[in-house]
Amino acid sequence: MASLKLYLILAAAITAEVVATTALARSESFTRVGPSLVAILGYAVAFWLLSFPLRSMPTGVVYAVWSGLGIVLITLVAWLWSKQPLDLPAIVGLGLIMAGVIVVNVFSRTVGH
Repeated sequence: MASLKLYLILAAAITAEVVATTALARSESFTRVGPSLVAILGYAVAFWLLSFPLRSMPTGVVYAVWSGLGIVLITLVAWLWSKQPLDLPAIVGLGLIMAGVIVVNVFSRTVGH
């Protein structure tokens, strides 16, 4: 079974990626130094942290959680912080992504329950 510690590290990696992506959007194509440095450092930390769950969890599962939750969280940040609107199909689609992540982690034998 994948340990809680690995999931916490994966959550930290996802958080670092969301921070980095948010900063990247603010970097104006790397022309603003502050957001550019946050983006570069955030991605470095995110990939370093991502390497730990990949040691013992299936790559596909790790990537599904990483990408699925990353998509949902960065969309929520953009919606709340940048006031980027979400219509009903976008919300439904994000819900389906979350449902997929839950199904993989709760019901799949691949994870190692």
